[in-house]
Amino acid sequence: MLGYTVRRVLLAVFVLWGVATVVFVIVRMVPSDPALLIAGDSATEEQLAALRMDMGLDLPLPAQYADFLAHAAVGDFNDSYRQGVPAMSLIAQVLPNTALLAFLACLLALVISLPLGLAAALRAGKFTDRFVSVSSILVQALPGFWVGVVLILIFSRTLQWLPSSGLSSPQSLILPTIVLALPFVAILTRLTRSGLLEVIGEGYINTARAKGLSERTVIFPHAIRNALIPIVTVVGLEFGTLLGGAVITETVFAFPGIGRLLVSAILARDYNVVQACVVVIAAIFVVINLIVDLLYAYLDPRVRLAS
Repeated sequence: MLGYTVRRVLLAVFVLWGVATVVFVIVRMVPSDPALLIAGDSATEEQLAALRMDMGLDLPLPAQYADFLAHAAVGDFNDSYRQGVPAMSLIAQVLPNTALLAFLACLLALVISLPLGLAAALRAGKFTDRFVSVSSILVQALPGFWVGVVLILIFSRTLQWLPSSGLSSPQSLILPTIVLALPFVAILTRLTRSGLLEVIGEGYINTARAKGLSERTVIFPHAIRNALIPIVTVVGLEFGTLLGGAVITETVFAFPGIGRLLVSAILARDYNVVQACVVVIAAIFVVINLIVDLLYAYLDPRVRLAS
């Protein structure tokens, strides 16, 4: 188990280094001058040169890259070009909002998808199963930004029940949570259905029925328990995806989260904030993947033996 853990940790570090390198290269391929964006068109060449020196943009790319990695290794991404405060402090202000949004979306998806998947599996081949399966595919195919706009038009503009933007009250979380949860609901519903159908056909389920146990007792303590193992894995992975995938949802609802901060930083060519946001999102996703891998290996020794 120790060797498996060490390999997974080293792989996680390598992935983070790759993400940091890619984002460093991409943001510097953008054909614009951050110094000019900050100083304005009226700035003189001397002012622009001084500003580039202050931001470290006058150094060769290898020197910029080495400086970036040295600071990133200790969680320091320097100051925001626009706001003059550490980039990580800006992320610390909005990351709890995104985490709360992702948690609520994950919780909502579980509450909806598990009963739907169970109902579809217990009525396989019937109308309920076909309706749930088709509905989940349609829901997953809906673009998130379109769903967000439609919900704003209905519940904010027409009915005026819920706020359309910001985070001024708990009600502000309702619409973005629904938009973020819908694709996850579709995925978990189909996974629950397929997992239960696979488990229901196992021999130990038939043995439990042969013992005279009621169908409720057979399904819930026995079938559900084993069908939840892959679902727990997917939930862990999807939670990391929700954190990164909240960019569009937060932009549509003007939600003060890390996704909106990332979009704003990209538009402002704020390299340090962009790099910090991408690396933090990647780190969260990698850590969650690492935890899920270790838990899965702990629960099922065949995983680490195969590795």
